[in-house]
Amino acid sequence: MGITYEDFLDLEYDPLDDDLVCEFYIEPADRMDWEAAASRVASESSNGTWAELQVEGSVRDLSATAFSIDEEAGHIEVAYPDALFEPGSMPQVLSCIAGNIMGMKAVDRIRLLDCEWPVTLVESFPGPQYGSAVKSEILDAGDRPATATVPKPKVGLTTDQHATVGYEAWTGGVDLLKDDENLTDQSFNPFEDRLTESLAQRDRAEDETGETKSYLLNVTAPGSEMLERVDMAAEHGCEFVMVDVVTTGWAAVQQVRERCERHGLAIHAHRAMHAAFDRVPDHGVSMRVIAQIARLCGVDHIHTGTAGLGKLENEDTEGINDWLQGECHGLTDVLPVASGGLHPGLLDQLLDELGANIAVQAGGGIHGHPDGTHAGAIAFRHAVDAAAQGHSVEDAATDCPELERALEKWGTETPR
Repeated sequence: MGITYEDFLDLEYDPLDDDLVCEFYIEPADRMDWEAAASRVASESSNGTWAELQVEGSVRDLSATAFSIDEEAGHIEVAYPDALFEPGSMPQVLSCIAGNIMGMKAVDRIRLLDCEWPVTLVESFPGPQYGSAVKSEILDAGDRPATATVPKPKVGLTTDQHATVGYEAWTGGVDLLKDDENLTDQSFNPFEDRLTESLAQRDRAEDETGETKSYLLNVTAPGSEMLERVDMAAEHGCEFVMVDVVTTGWAAVQQVRERCERHGLAIHAHRAMHAAFDRVPDHGVSMRVIAQIARLCGVDHIHTGTAGLGKLENEDTEGINDWLQGECHGLTDVLPVASGGLHPGLLDQLLDELGANIAVQAGGGIHGHPDGTHAGAIAFRHAVDAAAQGHSVEDAATDCPELERALEKWGTETPR
């Protein structure tokens, strides 16, 4: 008996508890009706093809099923049987649900919007080690947001300049120094030199402030080199590593997660290149799904946006954060990171939108302060503390000259 596209469509199907259910936005191609387009998405992402296949027996049990079509919204839902997936392999999962279907002629546009992850598949992934607990288990952030900064210019500083910026930011009240996404091991700032010199300044800042400080060290590199950098970070007493999770790929993230568990290191996920998948609203993969993947693979922090207050385009920051911190079959939560064009004048608005169980990161909003990095860090931390207590930044500036100067420079407006 032949298997055809029609076998992948059943609008009466009720997904099983262990099905992975994916919601897609699609625009059917010319002369392609909705049912035909939906059945082709289910077929191509599981075990069908364009030609009728003569098959018997259990292979039919591995077929995905398009079971819901909402033409007005442009949404379809597809259920995938659990046996279709290799447990614990995010590359294989994504090759199904976000693979060839992204280039099918049957649809002019297709976007993976959301996933309902079944317990069987979730339990095959490690999830985060710490999640939002890093605020208290590693840092002294308590009930306020954790704070981080990236030295600016983002690349080009010497190792000594980079470490000095870190010291000034740490002693001004920032919790975390962070490498930017494109700083790894360049001649002007070699990886190991930057690690050792920055941690020496970290230790000095801890002695002076009495607060715990740490460093989000970018270990992004090809294959085994990245794991060696994780080992090096642990050997030198760094509590975190940072990974460019999209550009390295999810298999690499899973390897880093396994290696970090040996050392008890937390993982900060930078989402560089995410907009190649999620910026166009009617095609690609949503940031919501990227964040879900990151949580399953085991990152502890991930950048999710600024709810429209920063310089970058944002998806549904609040909804993504809720998912990252909500229940998912026992997975540890993830600490969302707000970053990209933030400055002290925006922090009360930001926390009104997102709450205090986040990390907030500023680059130019600290280092661009008229009186330099140390003053910028004081202003930023003072604004964070005030906003976490429900106070406006304008009121908080009355007893903080550094914050007052920041507001004179940037006000409370969103940069572009």
